[in-house]
Amino acid sequence: MLKFLFQGDSITDADRNRDDENNYGYGYPNLFAAEVGKAFPGEYYFINEGISGNRIVDLYARIKSDIINHQPDYMSILIGVNDVWHEINDKDGVAPEKFEKIYTMLIEEIKEVLPDIKIMILEPFVLPGTGTSYAWDTFRSTLEENAKAAKRIADKFNLKFVPLQDKFDKACEKAEPSYWLRDGVHPTAAGHAIIKDELRKAFDEIR
Repeated sequence: MLKFLFQGDSITDADRNRDDENNYGYGYPNLFAAEVGKAFPGEYYFINEGISGNRIVDLYARIKSDIINHQPDYMSILIGVNDVWHEINDKDGVAPEKFEKIYTMLIEEIKEVLPDIKIMILEPFVLPGTGTSYAWDTFRSTLEENAKAAKRIADKFNLKFVPLQDKFDKACEKAEPSYWLRDGVHPTAAGHAIIKDELRKAFDEIR
């Protein structure tokens, strides 16, 4: 079977059970694994290595144990919001220019060892909410820089970029932000469905 690895922070983690490799949490990895697994029985094996609170530096630190050692054929990466959030709250974030540098190093080293891996880079996103509104202008503008960096990296390495911010912005025309992201950062069930849908589109284009 082909291996599909989900990487990221709490949005990807989604309270997964680390003692059960078949438990992908309640979020988009579970929705995606269910849908793709049903569509292509026995063809894909899914692994969720998202960890709550992770920044790009944390993901880079896990490159060997939680990425390369799995030898994945496909990988999705959703990272960037904690790099901003942790800076605003605790002065422990990662500035956009360093975010791009470390993200580039991450992809370079993965591709060096796994040249045939197909990677999908998901755009980080944010909406007004209880976890973001107190520093909204800084949150949105800084995260936009991280999103632009993610797009440049995808273009540089010819990877599939998965836009998400515009999808959430447009979704807010139908329901309030908290319907999609409960605190402006963490998706609800409906929010995770948006991510799953966009990831599935990208996956179908490169599989």
